[in-house]
Amino acid sequence: MQIVSDYPRRVREIEHTEITMPDGTRLAARIWLPEDAGSAPVPAILEYLPYRKNDGTLARDIARAPYIAGHGYAYVRVDIRGCGESEGVMQDEYTASELQDGCDIIAWLAAQDWCDGGVGIVGISWGGFNGLQIAALQPPALKAIVTLCSTDDRYADDIHYMGGTMLCEQISWAATMFGFNANAPDPRHVGDRWRGMWMDRLRGSGLWLKNWLEHQTRDAFWKHGSICEDYSAVQVPVYAASGWADGYPRTVFRLMENLSCPRKALVGPWAHKYPHIGAPGPAINWLDEELRWWDHWLKGAETGIMDEPQIRLFMQDHAAPQGSYETRAGRWVSEPSWPSPNISRTAWHMSDSGSLQRGGSGSGSAEIATPATVGLQAGKWCSYANHGDQPVDQGPDDEASVTFQTAPLEADFEIAGDATLDITFTCDKPVALIAARLVDVAPDGSATRVTYGMLNLTHRDSHETPEPLVPGQTYSAQVPLKHVAQTLRKGHVLRLALSNTYFPMAWPAPEPATLTLDLAKCTLTLPERSGTDGDLRDLGTPRAAPPLEVEILAKGGFDWQVERTGQGGARVTITDDDGTFRIKDNDLTVTAKCTETYALENAADHAPTAQITWHHAMQRGDWSVRTETETYVTSTADALRIRASLRAWEGDTLAHEQDWDETIPRDHV
Repeated sequence: MQIVSDYPRRVREIEHTEITMPDGTRLAARIWLPEDAGSAPVPAILEYLPYRKNDGTLARDIARAPYIAGHGYAYVRVDIRGCGESEGVMQDEYTASELQDGCDIIAWLAAQDWCDGGVGIVGISWGGFNGLQIAALQPPALKAIVTLCSTDDRYADDIHYMGGTMLCEQISWAATMFGFNANAPDPRHVGDRWRGMWMDRLRGSGLWLKNWLEHQTRDAFWKHGSICEDYSAVQVPVYAASGWADGYPRTVFRLMENLSCPRKALVGPWAHKYPHIGAPGPAINWLDEELRWWDHWLKGAETGIMDEPQIRLFMQDHAAPQGSYETRAGRWVSEPSWPSPNISRTAWHMSDSGSLQRGGSGSGSAEIATPATVGLQAGKWCSYANHGDQPVDQGPDDEASVTFQTAPLEADFEIAGDATLDITFTCDKPVALIAARLVDVAPDGSATRVTYGMLNLTHRDSHETPEPLVPGQTYSAQVPLKHVAQTLRKGHVLRLALSNTYFPMAWPAPEPATLTLDLAKCTLTLPERSGTDGDLRDLGTPRAAPPLEVEILAKGGFDWQVERTGQGGARVTITDDDGTFRIKDNDLTVTAKCTETYALENAADHAPTAQITWHHAMQRGDWSVRTETETYVTSTADALRIRASLRAWEGDTLAHEQDWDETIPRDHV
C-alpha cells in the first residue's frame, strides 16, 4: 500500500454536521472537501451507511475520503436514520424511509454552495445495495454510482436465502445488527440528546431476525429494494465490482446483462472488501480507478474508462485449500460485454460409475442421503478475508457426499461465468435441498472448492410459490452455481460433489431425506472460456490516504474451530474479536467481540442450534456504555424458534433490558 498525503487540492474535514430531513429528523454527516470548494465548487460523492461514521467505519473512511476529496470532490459520509449520531430509529434494512432520506440527502448536497450540483453514490455492501436502490428512484442530482459487493435481488442473492435455502449467515447477520443497533450515539456530537436517542433505539429497533424469518419466500418484502424487478429504473451509469470470495459476484454479471445504462464491471479474487484493500490479493489502485469513473461522469473529463472492455475478471489459478489466502495466483482478463462471445456453454454428464465427462450422455442412478455434518469444510457464505472463513480441504465433505469426477485433465481449460446443474430426481420427503460443488482435485489429492450452489427443491419452479415434493414423483430442477473465473490445470481432476445437507452454510430440511437422481437426465453445464486475455491496462499498486491513528489497548483476533463431538455430531465456533482500541483524534475507546456457535447433536440431527453473542462497549472520560446481546435459534419439523436478549448499561447501571421468545412456522424450508 502506497500512502499518499499530497493531493492536487488541499483538504479540510468537517467532523460532524447535521442534515435536516423534511420531517425534521437530523442525520449526521462527516465531510471531506477541498479547502477552496466554496469558491470553486465540486461534485459530491455520498456514502450512506448504518455503521457509524464516528468510529465504526472511520478507519476505512479516513483512508479513502481525503484522497478522493483531494482530487476535487466533496466526500460525504452519512449515518442512516437511527444509527451513529443520526436521530430516529432503524427498524430494518433498506426501508422506504431510508431510501427517501437518501434522495433528500442528495438534494441537500446539490444545493450546497461548495457543490457544483452533481452527486454520485459509492458504497460497498449496504452502501452498494442502497446506492442501486436510490438510483432506481431517480433523484435528479444523481449522475452516477459505484456499487461494490451488492445485490440486485434481495431474496435470491443475499445473505438471507440462497436458492430458497435458509442461510445460517442470515442468523449471523441479524445478530450482528442486533448488537450494532444497541450502540449509543456519541455525546461529543449530540450532547445531552444522546441518552434519549439511545433509549429510543434500544426500545424501538426490534428483532430483525423475526422480520426476516416471517418471509421465507420471495414475497413483496424482498421485492422491495430488488432492482431486478425493473432494471430500466436505473438510468445513471453504474460501475459494479465484487470478488470471487465475496458473497455477491453474481450481481455484477446480472447488472452487465440487464441494465441499459452505461456500465462497467470488475471482479477480483477478493473477499467482502474494497479493491484497494482487497484480500486475498492482488489488491489494486482502486481509488484512482474510481476517480477515473467520477471524472468521466461528474466532470466530463476524457479519462478513457468507457473506451475499455466492459468487464474485467481475475482468472484464478489453482490454490491449495487452506481457509484463507494472502494472495491468489492468476491473471487479469477482459471481456467486451456480458454475456461474452468468448464463453461457450458445454455439457458434462455423469454415470453411476462415478465418472464425469464432457459430452456423451449420463447413465444409471445415484442416491443422495448425506449426514447432517456435510458442510463443515465450507467456510462462510460471504468471506471477510478472516482466517478460516474460506473453504478448507473438501476431502471430508466429499467423502460423505455423492461424487463424480473426470479422469486427469489432458489440457488446461478455463471457466468464466456461472455453471448450472440440471437434475431429474425423486425424493422420499416433502422438503429437501441439494448442494452442488465443483472441486479442483490436485495430483496430491488435495481438494479445493471452485464454486458451489444450493437449491431448496420445493422452490424448483418458483421462489414465490414453493410446492412440497410428493414422495416418489419425478421432478426436474436447475441448480445455479456461483459465478467464478478459474483455470483448471492439466493433470488435475474436476469433481462434482452432491449432498442434501450443507451445514452450517444452510439450515437443514426438517427431516433426513433421500434423493434419487436419474443420471441419464442430469447435466452439468460449464461456461468454458476461449480467446485472448483482451485489452488490459495495469491496475496499479494500491494507494490510500494516511491511516487512522489508534492506540491498541487489548489485541483482538479471529478464530474458526470445527470440533467433532460424540455420536457423530459437530460444533463450529467462530470468534471475531476487534479487541479494545482508542481513537486518538476523538479520545473514544471502543470494544467489540462476537462469538458464534453452530452445533449438531449427531450425524442425523436436522434440528441444530445457533447461538450468537455480541459485546460492545464505548468509553470517554467518565462516560461509558456497554451492551450484551444474545441470539439463540432452534427448530422443530414445523417451526423455527428464536430466543434473544438485550442488556444495556450506562456505567455500572443497567439502563435497559428486554427478552424475546418467538416461534415462526416453517414455510417449505
